[in-house]
Amino acid sequence: MDLGLTRKVALVTGSSRGIGRGIATRLIEEGADVVFCARGEEALGAAVAALSGPGRAQAIVADVTTPEGAMAVVAGAVQAFGGLDIVVNNVGGSGARTIDELDVADLDDVLGRNLVPALAVSRAALPVLRERGGGTIALIASIWGREGGGSPSYNLAKAAEISLAKAMASDLAKDRIRVFSVAPGSTLFPGGSWERRVRDDPEAMAAFVARELPWGRFGTVDEVADVVAFLVSSRASWVVGSCVVVDGGQSRSF
Repeated sequence: MDLGLTRKVALVTGSSRGIGRGIATRLIEEGADVVFCARGEEALGAAVAALSGPGRAQAIVADVTTPEGAMAVVAGAVQAFGGLDIVVNNVGGSGARTIDELDVADLDDVLGRNLVPALAVSRAALPVLRERGGGTIALIASIWGREGGGSPSYNLAKAAEISLAKAMASDLAKDRIRVFSVAPGSTLFPGGSWERRVRDDPEAMAAFVARELPWGRFGTVDEVADVVAFLVSSRASWVVGSCVVVDGGQSRSF
């Protein structure tokens, strides 16, 4: 299936590793021109250097948890490729593991690493998307934004991202800007939290997989990236405001 992404311009935040890198790489392979964005210059350079595909890549070092960083990465996309068609908000992070550890400072920190950059980058991109006659905005959330599990502040932040995507989808439809969220389940990749847990306590993780993951394994970055590449394409033009789950049956919500 041709996704029609050739020469589309995409911005993927948090794309030096993990799910963000996988999404950006898949878009390059589909012919899109992609801005890779992260705070770490070395990891970002390595991600871009490893690419092969018809699309072009531009690495921009920026901290999108700040208003200046959000504006800078959008401006960089316009400077590099002349516009912007697709925004994938992938920056995130977890916090306190229990309610006893959760305080206002922790919640502020986790919202500031998940919800705030998604809103800031999306808002910075709106004038450019409107100038192009429309576009697509994706928010990478989590199954823990849809049901209980994970750390409490992370749940709150991811639930807020899903809610934000729904509100944006309604408001921006008039501008032909399509918005949705994606909720991955437990996904294993180099340098990620699940890899660290498997290394530190393999027996507990084997029990977790047997108990929680019906297919008997973690998800992969490629499995998430393939779904996102389809969703940001015109082939998914009627997916608006939805939260699309990619979790191998892990979650229990309807």
